[in-house]
Amino acid sequence: MLPSMYSGISGLKANQKKLDVIGNNIANSSTTAYKSQRVRFQDMVSQNVAQATQASTNLGGTNPRQVGLGVQIAGIDTTTSTGNMQPTSRNLDAAIDGPGYFVVGSGPVPEGDSTATGLGTIEQPTPEEHKMSPNGINVNFTRDGSFTLDTQGSLLTSDGLRVYGYANDNVVIDYTEGKADPKVPFTVTFTPNANKGADTTINSQALVPLVIPDSISDGTDNYRIQSFSIGKEGLITATLSSGATAVLGQIAMTSFKNDAGLSKLGKNLYETSANSGEPILKSAFGVASTEDNSSGYGEMLQGMLEMSNVDLAEQFTDMIVASRAFQANGKIITTGDEILQDLVNLKR
Repeated sequence: MLPSMYSGISGLKANQKKLDVIGNNIANSSTTAYKSQRVRFQDMVSQNVAQATQASTNLGGTNPRQVGLGVQIAGIDTTTSTGNMQPTSRNLDAAIDGPGYFVVGSGPVPEGDSTATGLGTIEQPTPEEHKMSPNGINVNFTRDGSFTLDTQGSLLTSDGLRVYGYANDNVVIDYTEGKADPKVPFTVTFTPNANKGADTTINSQALVPLVIPDSISDGTDNYRIQSFSIGKEGLITATLSSGATAVLGQIAMTSFKNDAGLSKLGKNLYETSANSGEPILKSAFGVASTEDNSSGYGEMLQGMLEMSNVDLAEQFTDMIVASRAFQANGKIITTGDEILQDLVNLKR
């Protein structure tokens, strides 16, 4: 069989994969925070017809004579550029304008309240390292900020994964009753200041499931939460019926040395891989300047969602090129078949 036919087969396979990737990009052109992919090709090993020779006294040198044996996929890269921001006017929607990922996961809620560490939390060993240490939690990452609430007040993704963040020491979430009975909302109490609100002292020891309740208590009176906002630093600030404000917590963000190395899980989720690097947490609001790494992260925008970064014009152009290359490789096979047929006919 002619080697050109094998080269044509490798070209068909490679361009089919390219068409698969292009098709997936186009299908996800409206997917929230989707990151487009591209395929890179490389040539396969070449067969040496003759080795290169060195120049001598009587003759000059000659170049090697090689015949390529086809093409293969060199890599499938993920383009991690930020997509366009689309306003939604929904107070539970949040987008990250720049580097960063939300921390989400499934698992038990903490024992006791939001000041606890251990099971059900994601500990940060030292504020200087900004590393993560999950305790019984299956942690994933996403840039899809279309959050929802459940009957317990938990802040969730559209698939029910809890959104994790830092707690406010002056606004304590009690998970005890809600953990015993999933129908019971988590209770939130706060230590009032002179304005009958709560001061902001973010606890940077561990990440806990964030909660936005209907009302919070100062131990004596209950105050209904009339509205809330998500600031650029991820702080969830509630406006109470008394007119005072209280920060319920801070939505956590994380980054990676190589975020293009993250593994896609579907449902807009990612997980770490051997080449992504360990997740590095954004420092909590109010930490010392020597420990603050927040300048390396994007701002959080409420009432917006990040759109897909797929460029449809580019994808359609690539699709045409890949389609023509697929046809050309098919022509190589049919031409090789005609040559073989001619060789068989010579015998007759």
